[in-house]
Amino acid sequence: MKDRTGKILNSSEIFQKIINRIKTICIEFWLMVLRFIGFVPIHFFRKIFYLVSGIDMPWNSTIHIGANFFKPSNIKIGHDTIIGDHCFLDGRAKLTIGNHVGIASQVLIYNDEHNIHSSNYENSFGPVEIGDYVFIGPRVIILPDIKIGKGAVVAAGAVVTKNIPDFEIWGGVPAKKIGDRENKKLNYKLGRPMLFQ
Repeated sequence: MKDRTGKILNSSEIFQKIINRIKTICIEFWLMVLRFIGFVPIHFFRKIFYLVSGIDMPWNSTIHIGANFFKPSNIKIGHDTIIGDHCFLDGRAKLTIGNHVGIASQVLIYNDEHNIHSSNYENSFGPVEIGDYVFIGPRVIILPDIKIGKGAVVAAGAVVTKNIPDFEIWGGVPAKKIGDRENKKLNYKLGRPMLFQ
C-alpha cells in the first residue's frame, strides 16, 4: 500500500493510517451533528453542545443559528459577545474572540489555508485573535494569522489579510484602512441576543 505521495507503507504505518482515518471520520461526524444542532432555535440548547465540544465561552455570549466549525476545542469567546447567524469559526489553530465583540451574519474566520505553490499543497495554520469591542460587518472573511485590535471595525464584505491596529476602520478587498473610530473609551454592552436566532 502507498500513501498519497507514493511512499510505500509498512504494516505499522498502514495500521496508524487506519486509526487516524477512523478518528477523522468520528470528528467529521461530530461536526455534522453540530451543524444540525446549529439550526435548533434555542440558544441554551445549542450552547450546551458547543460547550461539550470544547468551545470556551461564557453563558452571557451567544452564537446565533446556523454556525459551522472546524475543531471547536481551539475556540475561545469572551463575555457579552454575539456571533451572527451562519458564521464559520475555524479552530484548526487558536481562535480567540474578545469581550463585547459584535460579529455580524455570514462572517467566515479561517485559521488554515493551502500553500498553492507547494508540490504537496500542504496546509499553513495561523491563529486569529479578535480584540475587545471589535465590530465585524456581514460577510467579512478573515484569513489565518491575523490580529484585529481593540475597538477596530471591519466593514461589510471585507477580506482581512493583514493585522488591524486598535480603533481603526478597515474595508475592501483586500481590506485596508478607511478611517478611525472616534470614541476610544469604549464601555458598552451588546445586550441580549435575538430570540429564536
